[in-house]
Order: sequence, then structure tokens, then C-alpha cells
Amino acid sequence: MASSFLSSLRRAGPKLAADFFICQRCLRQSPSLLSKVKAPGKANLSRSIRFNSSTAFADSAANKKTPLGNLGQTIVQNAERKAVTGKKRFWPETSSNAVGYWLLASAGSVFGIVVFGGLTRLTESGLSITEWRPVTGSLPPLSQADWDSEFSKYRASPEFKLLNPLMTLEEFKKIYFMEWGHRLWGRFVGLSFVLPAIYFVSRGKVSAKMSLRLLGISGLIAGQGALGWYMVKSGLKDDLFAPGSHPRVSQYRLTAHLGAAFVCYTAMLWNGLSILRTNSYLSNPTQAYANLQHLLSPTLSPFRKSVAGLAILVFTTAMSGGLVAGLDAGMIYNEFPRMGVGLHPPKSELIDPFYSRKVDRSDIVWRNMLENPSTVQLDHRALATTTFTAVLSLWAYTRLNKKVRAAIPGSARKGMLGVVHLLMMQVALGISTLIYLVPVPLAAAHQAGSLALLTGVLVLGGRVWVPRATLKLVKQRAGMMSAVKGGQRTLGLGKEAVNADLGALRRSAPPGLAGSS
Repeated sequence: MASSFLSSLRRAGPKLAADFFICQRCLRQSPSLLSKVKAPGKANLSRSIRFNSSTAFADSAANKKTPLGNLGQTIVQNAERKAVTGKKRFWPETSSNAVGYWLLASAGSVFGIVVFGGLTRLTESGLSITEWRPVTGSLPPLSQADWDSEFSKYRASPEFKLLNPLMTLEEFKKIYFMEWGHRLWGRFVGLSFVLPAIYFVSRGKVSAKMSLRLLGISGLIAGQGALGWYMVKSGLKDDLFAPGSHPRVSQYRLTAHLGAAFVCYTAMLWNGLSILRTNSYLSNPTQAYANLQHLLSPTLSPFRKSVAGLAILVFTTAMSGGLVAGLDAGMIYNEFPRMGVGLHPPKSELIDPFYSRKVDRSDIVWRNMLENPSTVQLDHRALATTTFTAVLSLWAYTRLNKKVRAAIPGSARKGMLGVVHLLMMQVALGISTLIYLVPVPLAAAHQAGSLALLTGVLVLGGRVWVPRATLKLVKQRAGMMSAVKGGQRTLGLGKEAVNADLGALRRSAPPGLAGSS
């Protein structure tokens, strides 16, 4: 049988070589030239050979691929694929899901420290530690002498002299541990972020862009610690507040400290969700690209932009709450919706010349808006009312507009409803905190509610916003998937393609060749 196969192959070889063993690159590059090539004599034998429904002549071969050509292209394609995949890049195209979950856990830790920081302020514990020692301050006083030293430092502060002249050492320990716990948690946030970030980057789990973002967040955490001490220092000097007034930290520095924490939390949350969302898209890029194109439709454009404006409005309202907390503005006008005899205090109280520091009083308006407790509370009420109206209006827009209601995805519809629920809870907490004279549990819950509301808006935004980088990556991956599927249909890949090409060769061979197999 073997000898019969070899003899048949020798007889058919010259004609096969003349008709079919043609360079595929030549077929692609010079079809017009190859179309003029004519097969040598005894064409009837070559015409009887068919490879996968392809003709034997070069003019037809220029337009149709033979099994042998398919076999060669399959081998070359597999080799090129191995060569490309064999090159391991240090920066991956996308970050690992583990990085996304770690960022979300870090955001949860920041959420907790924001709430605990509010409790520290509400219990007036923030000024109990009068020094900033980032390293050695990690341990609390361990001996009686250490406690006496810390207490003596606190007795020299304005807060002790004006508010707590009768405080005992045991009472001091309670507020000391509150502030110490807050600072220790801050150190934990920094270490639990920087060390895993170094690990993920060194292991090639983070993309190049995400590594720069992690570096920025790390710098923000370090700056947040310094800003916290800068805020505390403002309450330890008599010259930083009016003589005889309540010792408190600067409302500007308090709001900056709170704002930096919100920005840090937002960066962790958004990047974590972005990584998980992008990897989810890439698991089915074709469907994801269609969904993203749907989100970019003109019908949903006003909704996407409104969600972005809503996020800015919620953040601004929360920062105005920081001014209210810094000035203890919640301790006045403890009623809602009225403020005294009307919906707002008299104009003479809102624009008080007392707060102006210039002779020409050119700063009277903005200083009252930022330093006058009555005006600051009115501003916060106005912003909160605006946020309430904006959220309900946007929700009604998604329900009453037929085009938007039909086009909006189900996940975005649920996210919008979740924002409405968070808004109702936050409004109830805010009004209750005001009416009941700022009790610690309600005030802490109100501060947590502001961050929860911002979280809801950001999650909603993640479901309707389409980042350009994500769209480009998904589009590229969808194109690659289409090309691979097309190549599989025309050429085939791997062992199955090789077997198919060889099978076609056997079926199309002369009778002697076919029988020998």
C-alpha cells in the first residue's frame, strides 16, 4: 500500500506542482499576472483534481484558497499568534479584578474613617492630642508618667482653659482615645493602600494608567494626614479665633479636610468600579460595545449630563455641611422649614458688617456666606432643597418621558430609584438633626448619609457614563473577536483546521492517492 501511495504521488507530483503549489503571497499581490498563467499539457488530469471546491487554474486560485494553502496559512498564523502572546508586557492592558476589589475595600475603610472623624468632632475630642507624631504617635501613653505628660500639654490648650477647666485625667483619657483611634485609622488607611499598591504594580496586575492613578491617590492620602494636623493646629492657638469665642478649628480647614476625604473616597470607589466594569465588558465585547453605543444615543444624553451635574451638586451640599459643622451653625434656628419668623432670617442678620475685615466692606458678602452661622445654615438649607428637587425631577424625567423610559437600561433605572431612597433618608436625618439640637448619633448618621448619597450618584453614573478609553478598548476587542471568528470560518485554527485541510486533500486526490490512504 505504501509503495502504491509513493508511485501515485510521483506521477501526480509534477502536475500538482505546476498547477497548485503557488506562493500564496504571489496570489494575493499579483492576481492579474497569475491569471495569465496557463497550465501545461494534459490539463485534463489536473482539472480532475479538486481541492475543497477550488479550480486548478491559477486565475481561479487567485480568488479561491486551496486546502494546502489553508494548511500553510494555519501553521503560519498559529506561529505568529504564539510569538505575539509569548511577549509578556510589564503593563497589562487592563487591571486585574483583584485590584478593583481591593480599591472598593479601601473606599469602605475611608467611608468608615469619615464617619469616625465626625464622631471625634462631635465629642470635642479632636484637640486632645496637641502634637503630630506620624511614627511615634502610633502608640498611646503606656505609663502614668506618659499620661501625666499628655494631660499637662492639653491643660495648656485654649480648649481646656475655656471649656474644660474641671476635666479629670480619666475624662481626658476618653477623648484622647477617640482622637488617637482616628489618627491610627488614618495610618491604617495609608499602609493598607500603599503596600498593596506596590505589590500589585510589581506583579504586573495594574495597567499603566491605573498605576498613575494609584500614585495620585497615595499622595492624596499623605496630604490628607498633613491637612488633618493643619486643621487641628488651628484650634490650639488663641490668635486663630476671636477672643472669648468657643475654641474650635477653622471651618475652612475643616471643610478642606472633609473635602479631601470625599475626593479620596470617590477616587477609590470610581476606579474600583471602573476596573470591574471594564473587565466585565471585555468578557463579551461585542454585546458590551452595542450596549455602550446605546448609552451614547442622543435620547439618553440629557440624562447622562444631569447625573454628572447631580454628583457635583451633592458634593457641594456636603461641603456646605462642613462649614455648618465648623461654625456649629446647627445649634441655631432649630426648626424647619422656617428660620424664626419667616423662611429666612432678616437681611441685617444675613449680611452683618461685623464679619467684614475691609474698610470699604468689599468682602462683606462672601465673608458672611462663609463665616456667619445664620447665613451658612441658610446656604446649606438652600443647597439641600435644590438637591432634593433635582433628584426628584430627574427621577420623574426618567418615568414620564416615554422615549427616555424606553431607552434607559434597567440597571440605570434601579440606580436612579436607589438615589431617591438615599435622598429621602438623608433629608429625614438632616431635619431630625436640626430639630433635636444636633445629637451625636443623628449628626454622625447625617454625615454618613451625605457620603452614601454621593456613592449612589456615582454608582448611577457608572451605569450611564461611557469613558472614551473604555469605549475604545471595547471596540478594539470586539473587532479582534470578529476577525478571529472570521478567520476561523475561512481558515480554521489549530489541530481541527489541520485535520480538515488534510481530509480535504485526501478527498480531492487522484484515485491512486485516495486508495493508498
